Amino acid sequence: MVARDDEHVDGIHDLGGMHGFGPIEAEPDEPVFHERWEARTYGLAGGALVRGGFNTPMFRHAIERMDPAHYLSSSYYEHWLTAVATLLVEAAIVRADELGPGFPLSGPVTAGEIPPFGPGGGFAVGDRVRVRDVQFGGHTRCPGYVRSRVGVVVRIDRPAPVPELEAHRRERILEPAYGVRFEATELWGPSADPAAVHVDLYDRYLEPA
Repeated sequence: MVARDDEHVDGIHDLGGMHGFGPIEAEPDEPVFHERWEARTYGLAGGALVRGGFNTPMFRHAIERMDPAHYLSSSYYEHWLTAVATLLVEAAIVRADELGPGFPLSGPVTAGEIPPFGPGGGFAVGDRVRVRDVQFGGHTRCPGYVRSRVGVVVRIDRPAPVPELEAHRRERILEPAYGVRFEATELWGPSADPAAVHVDLYDRYLEPA
């Protein structure tokens, strides 16, 4: 895969379209949990989110706020554990010193004002759309590698809660979402292999091409 020359990454988690991280190791007959602590973390996360009143976008953003070196060197459920601990400390449900010395927590929320995306186009299957190049330091489900790129709507999904609002305002507003097909050459240039990438995108991320 070839990375775009103008690629930008909002956070270390936004790795789509980048290369140099090695192959994806597929494990045949992979168990649900490799260690007992992973199962305990899974259960802890569910209870903590309910106890603290946290939603999924807030949980995801706590992972996105991890120190880049820690994010890349830790496992999937270590991400979960860091995020849960961070949210509980921020909500004053748990004290940082109760977690033990050196326990890693995510950095603070630095989202600022949620950008005015503006109304989308109410798109139909077959419409050509361009992804708005909106910069936002908070939680978003719009990957950096598709911004400013043109694709075609191939599926219309039922309205869903907007992540930017749920993560930072606890505000629940439903908005249409779409499956958008991008040609690999549109994303990564003429040297990319002939293939297509499908990305789920909210109405507010899109404008007519």
